[in-house]
Amino acid sequence: MRLRALPSRQDNYIWTLSDDDGRMIVVDPGEAEPVLAAADAGLRPAAVLLTHHHYDHIDGAGALLERWPELPVYAPHDPRILPANHRVGDGDRFHVLGMAASVIEVPGHTSSHIAFHLTHDGDDWLFCGDTLFSLGCGRLFEGTPAQMHQSLQRLAVLPAGTLVCCGHEYTLSNAAFARAVEPDNPALLRRIEEAKAMRQSGRPSLPSTLASERACNPFLRCEQADVNAAVARRLGRPPHDAVETFAELRRWKDGFVA
Repeated sequence: MRLRALPSRQDNYIWTLSDDDGRMIVVDPGEAEPVLAAADAGLRPAAVLLTHHHYDHIDGAGALLERWPELPVYAPHDPRILPANHRVGDGDRFHVLGMAASVIEVPGHTSSHIAFHLTHDGDDWLFCGDTLFSLGCGRLFEGTPAQMHQSLQRLAVLPAGTLVCCGHEYTLSNAAFARAVEPDNPALLRRIEEAKAMRQSGRPSLPSTLASERACNPFLRCEQADVNAAVARRLGRPPHDAVETFAELRRWKDGFVA
């Protein structure tokens, strides 16, 4: 299987995963043009996966259905997502291109956000939209800190080698905040240098791996001593629990200026 990140809009990625016959899964097509260009180059959409209702993740799906009317479009149970013909929820499983796909509900960024975990011959891909970013997580537009923390914990227990395919190129901006939280984290410092080199060479900084995110991403490290100490300095007291640690990290990040 070949994974591609198609640049879209200002900093989105439309992910495709294709087999040797050129059939591809398309994830979060916020616009149709990059997918149509891939099709003109020889790839053929076999399914579309939509993680949440925001326009920069779904606006291209209608045009794809116009060109391929029988194309299956998997999306959460949310009436705000109109171009969908397969509604899926937590624990649902289906097969596409010979791969097993599992649906994980991850509310927080939006109330109906889902992630797709795909597996094939020992390889794992996580298409997580705007829930988990490399070195960060999504803003809480519709959910609570407790929901988002639980959602991230559900993703964090997937296999360490899982490729994290998130919806935006935010790694370096997230890195500045992560370094403010854990300035002496050696895994984080290595990841920052890696991401810088990738971006300077014109490549995406993604996908990441869950092993890397667990070692570097402060939002997955709410029970780590250094992260708790950083939050305690802001609160003037130790946080009550991991949810409070997460909530304060998110507030801190929302107002953070590098």
